[in-house]
Amino acid sequence: MLATSLLGRLRRRDPGHAVLRRAARLTLVASLVFYGCRYGAGSSVLATYGLFGTIAAGSFAQLPGPAPQRARILVTSLPAIWALVAAGSLLAWSTWAAAGGMLVIGFAVAFAGVVNPRLVGWASAFHLFYILASFPPYQPGTLPERLGGVTLAIVLLAAAEVLLWPDPTPVSYRQRLAEAADGVAAFLDTAARALTEPHSGDADRDARRGRAYDVVGPLDLGRNPPAWAPTAAGAQDRALRICAAALRDVLAEADRLAADAPPEPIPDLAAARLLRVGADTTRAAGRSLTPGGAPVHLGGLDAAIGRAEATYPAGEGDGPDAADVPRLCRDAAALGLADQVRVFAVGARLATGSRLDGEDASSGLFEYARHSPWRLYWWQFRSHLAPRSAHLHSSLRLAVALAVARVAAGVLQLTHGFWVLLATLTVLRTSAADTRTALRPAVLGTIVGAVVSGGVMLVVDQPIVYAVVLPATLILAFGVGRLLGPVWQQALFTVLLTVVFAQLHPEGWRLAEARLVDVLLGAVIGVLAGVAMWPRGASHDLRHNAARYLAASADAVEQTVEAVLDGASAPDRALDRVRRRMVLIDSSYCQYHSERHDPNRRQVDWDAVLSAGHHVVPGAGSLLRRNPPGCLAGWPAAAALLRDTAGHLRSAYDDLAEEVADGRPSGPPPAATTCAEELDRIRPLLREADPQLVRHLVEVDRWLAGLADSVARIRRPAGGGPTVRRDRP
Repeated sequence: MLATSLLGRLRRRDPGHAVLRRAARLTLVASLVFYGCRYGAGSSVLATYGLFGTIAAGSFAQLPGPAPQRARILVTSLPAIWALVAAGSLLAWSTWAAAGGMLVIGFAVAFAGVVNPRLVGWASAFHLFYILASFPPYQPGTLPERLGGVTLAIVLLAAAEVLLWPDPTPVSYRQRLAEAADGVAAFLDTAARALTEPHSGDADRDARRGRAYDVVGPLDLGRNPPAWAPTAAGAQDRALRICAAALRDVLAEADRLAADAPPEPIPDLAAARLLRVGADTTRAAGRSLTPGGAPVHLGGLDAAIGRAEATYPAGEGDGPDAADVPRLCRDAAALGLADQVRVFAVGARLATGSRLDGEDASSGLFEYARHSPWRLYWWQFRSHLAPRSAHLHSSLRLAVALAVARVAAGVLQLTHGFWVLLATLTVLRTSAADTRTALRPAVLGTIVGAVVSGGVMLVVDQPIVYAVVLPATLILAFGVGRLLGPVWQQALFTVLLTVVFAQLHPEGWRLAEARLVDVLLGAVIGVLAGVAMWPRGASHDLRHNAARYLAASADAVEQTVEAVLDGASAPDRALDRVRRRMVLIDSSYCQYHSERHDPNRRQVDWDAVLSAGHHVVPGAGSLLRRNPPGCLAGWPAAAALLRDTAGHLRSAYDDLAEEVADGRPSGPPPAATTCAEELDRIRPLLREADPQLVRHLVEVDRWLAGLADSVARIRRPAGGGPTVRRDRP
């Protein structure tokens, strides 16, 4: 009965057998490497570095992508692994030299994730390669054997990834984006029909609307594993992030247009034509992101935008005049939507490796694509050298903790001192709460494993017995233990280490005692570092970064409005400041999702808060392309209207920033406004104004109304706490 219950529990926790497949690959490679090096070649050095190289790369590393991609990453990482093993071997002559190297390398390896967060999956493994080599005995002459051991392990692991029970390919972010594009395109078709046939297909419209929101939701970075989310500084990941933001804006604009359908059908409505062309372009751009997809062409969309701009706002034939405010706002919304469709299409082309066209109207938004990857990495790196960078905090915390642990192990002359650093690496988390949570299973599991190991070694002292049971302990430690929970995993890992070192350096039951002492010391160091250095983790930084980000967004909005009113230069510096703060808040947001959160503290719906500012930059760029600086200069009524609207929006952003930073309500949520409601205030002036000026006014006001609407959708719960909730539009 117990065995049946255990098997049932394992099946429930690993329905696709991914963990057991990975453990089986690791067991086979580790056994082959260890037996071949220890008993075939007769070298304990080869065996040690081969086995721990397999464990580090196979268990501690989290590699993204399908099996061929993971194998390629393993092989291309060999030069970095060689450098780390060589550095550790050469610095092992002195405790202080090794600790200094640990401080520098520990920080460099952890902080490298700012340019490509996928490197975070390699961080623990890279640390282990240096840690293992940095301990005595100081034997630089054994460096070739050490490098040979890790090379053999990495090569065999890469081959096993491809040949032995490869995991099914997970859904990539591009696939999610392609699916979302198809869902949004279907809703665009429905929204276009709602404008020309407002009383038909309500059920179908609601169904397509619901599906569009369902497929766009998973594009949030926090809902994707760090290994798959496009958070790197490179051009393609940046393009994917812009694609996701543009697609959200397209959906929001389409939803507003569908909800604002005219009471009577209007044949051949310009807005409906733009929606239909936008649907075709969105669908084609999404398909271009799939393997083998044809590149998207923008000729049809550009022609439709050109025709709409040529007739807007004067109307077509006997169409309504400039005083028809609802039509003006619908046409402006359709043009804004078409702009975002174009942004999505250009982003899809860049994401698939195409070059930026010099004539592209969206080149301002994608200016980064003209720069080399190294310059982009440097900009990302520089953005994180800031006091509020959660990544900087966690990198410094980890580097200091590992350096202190290395000093302690050297000063105390611990025989297996690297276990101290391994325990510190295992226990330390990005917040004190998470560190305390990891402490209990680490200590309890080690105690259980040490007791079991010590008892076994008192009875069995024949190395051949441990050689026979090595594969079983490997599959238990990295398969069964991982599925059963942290305590089991730590206990079985302790047993595994005992089985390995009973063959390398037999010490009897004292080996289990040394393991327990080392883990306790490493755990204490990890806890102290977690409590002493930025203990609140990413949540504290996220709140402050979000407040600064919202304030910068408000500045950019005000400066954009002033630019179109008085001819001032485009607010490039304000928009750059928003982009830099976007880097920090995205990093804090991703790290925040990996932490435990205090259930007693009022939480924030970060997706909703971030959405209030995320489309400021692309929206401002799109707006200024058709409405250049100074286009509304000399129209006092327009200036008064837009400055008043921008002032109210600024207050809404400031209130939201205060609420997020302090964790308390700052006032009632702003009331949603629409473009038509705003322009009704100066409706009589629209008839006499120049049509081109009316067009500029409507587009700017529509943009401000959309931003205000995104803030107004954030709602607090009925209990009055500051948790932010967004009603689906």
